Amino acid sequence: MTNSNTIPKIGGLEKFGFCAFSASNNIVYLFKSMYYLFFLTNVVKIDVYIAGTILTIGTIWDAVNDPLIGFWVVNHKFKSGERCRPLALWFSVPWAISVVLLFANFGLPMFAKVLLALVIYLVFELFNTYVVIPYNSMGGLATNLDADRRSINVARNLGACVGSGVGAVACMPLLKLFGALDAGGNLNDNAARGFLLVAIVMGLIVIAGCLVHYFTTEERVKPIADEEEKLSAKTVVKMLLHSRSWVLNTIYIICYNVINLLLMTCITYYATYILGSTAASTMIQAAYLVTSIITTLLVGTLDQKLGRKRLMIIAILVSFAGRIWLIADPFNIVSIYICAIGVGFSVSIAYVMMNTNRNNIVDLIEWKDGRRIDSLVSTADGLASKLASAGATQLIAISLSVTGFNASLDKQPDSAINTIILLLGWAPFIVSVVMLVVVLLLDLENELRKMWAEKVQMANKG
Repeated sequence: MTNSNTIPKIGGLEKFGFCAFSASNNIVYLFKSMYYLFFLTNVVKIDVYIAGTILTIGTIWDAVNDPLIGFWVVNHKFKSGERCRPLALWFSVPWAISVVLLFANFGLPMFAKVLLALVIYLVFELFNTYVVIPYNSMGGLATNLDADRRSINVARNLGACVGSGVGAVACMPLLKLFGALDAGGNLNDNAARGFLLVAIVMGLIVIAGCLVHYFTTEERVKPIADEEEKLSAKTVVKMLLHSRSWVLNTIYIICYNVINLLLMTCITYYATYILGSTAASTMIQAAYLVTSIITTLLVGTLDQKLGRKRLMIIAILVSFAGRIWLIADPFNIVSIYICAIGVGFSVSIAYVMMNTNRNNIVDLIEWKDGRRIDSLVSTADGLASKLASAGATQLIAISLSVTGFNASLDKQPDSAINTIILLLGWAPFIVSVVMLVVVLLLDLENELRKMWAEKVQMANKG
């Protein structure tokens, strides 16, 4: 590690490494979020309530293991002196294998199907946690320069868009290539084999992304205090809860994840049962991704001109506009495209801002308490956001179940159709209102100015 006062400017190759790593993470996120519940209900033929419960249990497990593994990481040091980056190397292959197993249909009796699906999902979430720690922590450990951190998070979001494209938009063309779609763009008898082959492709790309990141990045930020002394769980919790910015940014991240989950989980059902073709989700997702890419390329300039807080507010207001159109006219195909474009603009800005906030919050906590806890800042807010996502997943499953959804039916009852629309329209609209309130309360930029002023004052005294 390099002393934090002499950190050089981040180069293009290293930014590419962050971009590649983000792409691999988002391949899994989008592919799993959009198709796993659909795969369980429409291919493995597990009841939607049971399938949703599997996802809920797995997400709760993921939330619980986040701070446990993060706590281990913050008190563990590799021989190289690093704490986070080597995890991308260690767990790339196990993570990829678990992705493939998620989309394997073993043709077992129903009880065995459910039990095996749950076990595999728990294993997937465990390996996912190990890989997500360097994914979320390295932006703050690679540099202490705020402009470079923003550039890293822009590169990460660009990678996220590419990964989202591979994980979501490419799925249907690959299923068609593997003979799993009929002429109407819906699943046929080869669906199980098709999903497995798609998952293998995703797994190979995941490994490549992790390796590129490991060999192109470096942990440079040196803690201001000796970290050999172990931190207790009580001390860590106290450090986090005493940071008002961490609490607010965590709520912001929760909202971001719930909105994303609702869109990615429900869009395939919307395309299948409202638009009449599962493959129609591809073009909707493409509109979302194109908007995300364009916004990502502009977010740095917009941030500099408008300021972080103002830009976060504008992003939320744009998402409001898209949701209102869908709520007003849910059966018009134009409305779902406008919604997707609005969400693409909003979440791209939210992604860069919340991760840059996270990097800054680590600095603020270190300044107050003398210890860097990068892995725990990301895994602790991960605990909260994933518990919320688990609740949202269960809400989707229960809502569809009680309103009569049945995957064996070509046409769903009106109550189930209305529920899909509600989950894509009103539910994320309400979450966005919460997000707006949080941004209005967040005062991170002033906290940072105060911290740097104190550092300059101490340096001058020294």
